[in-house]
Amino acid sequence: MRTPKTVIEQIDFSCQQTADFLLPHPAMLKSFGWEHLHFEHHHQPQFDTPEHQGNWHVIAYCPPSTFGEPLPLEMRPGERWLDGKLKREARNEGDIAIIPAGIAQRCSWRTAAQFTIVAIDPTFLQHVGQDWVNPDRIELVPHFMTQQDVLIQSIVSTLRAEVEQSKIGGKLLIDSLRTTLAIHLLRNYCTTHPKLSSYADGLSQLILQQVREHIQENLHQDIKLIELAAIAQMSPYHFLRLFKQTLSVTPHQYILQCRIEKAKFLLQHSGLSIAEIANQVGFCDQSHLTRCFKRSLGVTPRQFQLA
Repeated sequence: MRTPKTVIEQIDFSCQQTADFLLPHPAMLKSFGWEHLHFEHHHQPQFDTPEHQGNWHVIAYCPPSTFGEPLPLEMRPGERWLDGKLKREARNEGDIAIIPAGIAQRCSWRTAAQFTIVAIDPTFLQHVGQDWVNPDRIELVPHFMTQQDVLIQSIVSTLRAEVEQSKIGGKLLIDSLRTTLAIHLLRNYCTTHPKLSSYADGLSQLILQQVREHIQENLHQDIKLIELAAIAQMSPYHFLRLFKQTLSVTPHQYILQCRIEKAKFLLQHSGLSIAEIANQVGFCDQSHLTRCFKRSLGVTPRQFQLA
């Protein structure tokens, strides 16, 4: 039983704070600079954590073992104290725990362990779920590490691969996975059952015009789905669906088309170099522009310019 004098350690994920200070060793892998999402993968010896809580929702995941043969349950002893309840956890490969923001926990592992932590910002869930649930009523249900969730396993695995070896389109991939995870949590782990809103007619012409203007004015920058959804005053999930319903392409595909069109104009009507044009229209570099340009038009920017 906790006494009033017990200090509960705080993890502030919004400040890029990690769980390292609670554990014997630093994380083996960490994300950096992801908005509203944080990833850590740990290999730890036997340990006990002090009581702690985070300001973001946390998913703890037990991945496949890298220590050789999987350990039988009787050799994987460990307990978790969560939301005032103490329970021995199975911690089989693939099991997950859900620790909502502001819920205190402590846990112990009685053998060397590996586990993954994924934290997601509650304000992001509120933004995604605003079409379904009163944002003030979005609350997740705590779950001990005694069950599996195939979709969460897949998301965690993909996030880990992105941390280990970031590839082209990484920001868009993280954006998509973050939104998918938020929707999944709202559907399956929320205390209030979401009710879907209906948008049968797609985006209005006024909203579509505002979104297009924002894209054209910011082609040189990294345009995020959440920014466009904010203009439309709806969740990213519904904006993505309605945008594709209205224009038959995703926002990402539309932005790429706009960048190609502006690059074509600058190639014909400016004295800028191809590298300068790539920078002005939002490509990573000249090579990135060349690949996308040729894939779209069948010729390189130089060939287009000389035609």
